[in-house]
Amino acid sequence: MRFEFATATNIIFGSDTVSELPQLAQDLGSRAFVVTDHPGERARPLLEKLKKGNIDYVTFNVSTEPTTHVALSGVRHAREAACNLVIGVGGGSVLDTGKVIAALLTNSGELMDYLEVIGEGNQLTQPSAPYIAVPTTAGTGAEVTRNAVLDSPEHQVKVSMRSPFMLPRLALIDPVLTHSMPPSITASTGLDAFTQLLEVYVSNKSNPLTDGICLEGLKRAARSLRKAYKDGSDRVAREDMSLASLFGGLGLANAKLGAVHGFAGPLGGMFSAPHGVVCARLLPYVMEANVNALQARSPVSPAMVRYDEVARIVTGSPEAKAPDGFRWVQELCEDLVVPPLAEFGMKEEDVSKVVEKSKNASSMKGNPVELTVDELTSILKKAR
Repeated sequence: MRFEFATATNIIFGSDTVSELPQLAQDLGSRAFVVTDHPGERARPLLEKLKKGNIDYVTFNVSTEPTTHVALSGVRHAREAACNLVIGVGGGSVLDTGKVIAALLTNSGELMDYLEVIGEGNQLTQPSAPYIAVPTTAGTGAEVTRNAVLDSPEHQVKVSMRSPFMLPRLALIDPVLTHSMPPSITASTGLDAFTQLLEVYVSNKSNPLTDGICLEGLKRAARSLRKAYKDGSDRVAREDMSLASLFGGLGLANAKLGAVHGFAGPLGGMFSAPHGVVCARLLPYVMEANVNALQARSPVSPAMVRYDEVARIVTGSPEAKAPDGFRWVQELCEDLVVPPLAEFGMKEEDVSKVVEKSKNASSMKGNPVELTVDELTSILKKAR
């Protein structure tokens, strides 16, 4: 057995820990480039703390899922402002944009030199500028991942820039910052976290360290996602979901995902659908297809045991089996009002194109069983 594990240089978790940011920022840089969402209301208290702490900063808003154009605009503004520290305050889109900006501040060349699939996929040669990641949602775990996902409108696909140098210098997770998320965002981000935890746990690249992290995250998400959705001020549920998100990020940064995320990249590039919603819509059908394929082609696979374990965790029943698990997930998605992909413009004739784009995706290689074109097609038709 051999595996590696890498994460942010420092992780600080806890309610009201955001008050520590000014002092922490002072230790990393003299002029901060703060990437936040628009209008950045959840970031305003943090910005006020920076001001009171005499931290010099400029802001940059990311109002949509990040594109290559947005990232390049951020790099240009950060260079013009002579910033030597980047702080990302927001959801996964904000945090990923901040990673790219921090990386390109210290590395020469163009963005396309480093992007996978559509670019050269070259490795960064220099550590990124110091980066502090402060999530205000509980979903992607981007505060502890070594990649950033960008949408390329020209290519109609989402692609990654990836490097150990992109791991944040500090991940500051304050669950209180997630209390203002509306139910719809709580649902989509929470289901994204749940999907990541599950896919990493059943992945063919999992390891003992990610196993423990993902099992704990699945327990917390299963008991708290509905609670956080129904009552955003539930501190215990919000804390559970922030931990689930963090654990999902730790897992995916050190293992592999699966078919849900293999589909999500092309779908996100072709249609204007939130990443978490895409994952949630696909998840029960991917679980069902994987279990059926494993039973037919590899019934003694360790992944079958893992799907049974997931079923016991989410249902709370010691007798539960894999099919009970994907039925539970299906009911969860219905309770959280996850819409079909057709609502975002996906048509029947798009299915074959999505399958073609998805079947060789990096995440597909982590799926516990290789799915056929017919199986991939069936998943998309059900999700549509």
